[in-house]
Amino acid sequence: MFFNHDVRNVTTHEMSIRQQPVVQEVMDRLRSEHNNLYAQLTRAGISRRFIDYIFYLVVSYTVNQAETGQSARQIYIQFQRQVPWLNQFFLAHNVPQNLVDRVLRTVIEITLDIISDDGDDDDDDNQWSSWENLGGRLTSAPAVSSWQANRLDVFARGQNQDLIHKWWDGRRWSDWESLGGVLTSPPAAVSWGPNRIDVFVRGTDQSLYHKWWDGNRWSDWENLGGTLTSAPTVSSRRSNQLDVFVRGTNNRLYKRTWNGTRWQDWEDLGGNLTSHPASISWGPNRIDVFARGQNQDLIHKWWDGNRWSDWESLGGTLVGAPAASSRRPNQIDVFVRGSNNRLYKKTWNGSRWEEWQDLGGNLTSHPAAVSWDENRIDVFARGQGNNLYHIYWQS
Repeated sequence: MFFNHDVRNVTTHEMSIRQQPVVQEVMDRLRSEHNNLYAQLTRAGISRRFIDYIFYLVVSYTVNQAETGQSARQIYIQFQRQVPWLNQFFLAHNVPQNLVDRVLRTVIEITLDIISDDGDDDDDDNQWSSWENLGGRLTSAPAVSSWQANRLDVFARGQNQDLIHKWWDGRRWSDWESLGGVLTSPPAAVSWGPNRIDVFVRGTDQSLYHKWWDGNRWSDWENLGGTLTSAPTVSSRRSNQLDVFVRGTNNRLYKRTWNGTRWQDWEDLGGNLTSHPASISWGPNRIDVFARGQNQDLIHKWWDGNRWSDWESLGGTLVGAPAASSRRPNQIDVFVRGSNNRLYKKTWNGSRWEEWQDLGGNLTSHPAAVSWDENRIDVFARGQGNNLYHIYWQS
């Protein structure tokens, strides 16, 4: 009976495949760095020993198929055909099919990243700058936006709980200026057009507040309501469109949208967040939202123009909230503060999620990120002495 399929019932051929060094390397990485994948299935009632066996089969199959240049999705479909009893097993144990698909495709993506011989990671490492200290006395994480090439506007909460602002004009950094207000969270910022910036914060009454630059002056603060249990995040998917996301009192994700003429009502998008969210848009009908989940992992939900996806786990161990940027359509770079207070990056390259990359540093807040060109990413965080620190990637 397939329901009693056991690690001991493995063929000699399967055992020989497992002994390949690359398979063992992938399995070692899965066990040490991706415990969340095991946890998702153990919570569904499957033993870790059996999960390990399934992961072995998936990794071994991927190693044999990867040379064809197939995608993770294609490899997974073929694997299902080769091992038809597997879905029956999970069905009999009431494990949701979308959970099985998500976890096993992630195992394939991780395997493809590890066995890749293109050396992109080494090149990427060399294109990151050293960290620079930009001063200031920040009492929150920063936020950053860009309204044209080689322009950066950085915001944070200052020592008086006010909104403070510093910008790069293409030649030099300005001094810090105060924009007022009384913040009870880090700010969020975005630009939907030249010389336009929108900034959002949580106020002393836990409501969402909004301030904007119209090219000539800063507006007064406006109260957009809600009851926030986190800092907000904001993205823009087209000119004069804003999507603001917050964590509500039930730790669920809520969205409020400016549609170009008015603010729409709050929308409940579910989830169980343990940080404030991060959001990014790489096209007029696309939004990607990230947060820290119940297992301190990176969780992800997206809008494809018609509907919202379910939440998926992308692994990792986060200290605080993530940040996200996009430098071209169908490309996302997500940044997090890891358990050792270093900066880590995970990239969606258009077909799969790449492995985590360690960018170093000594962060005392979650990061902020923006891209003003397809060959440029700027990342900011609060570091030692509560100063603003900056690192950038340029190809």
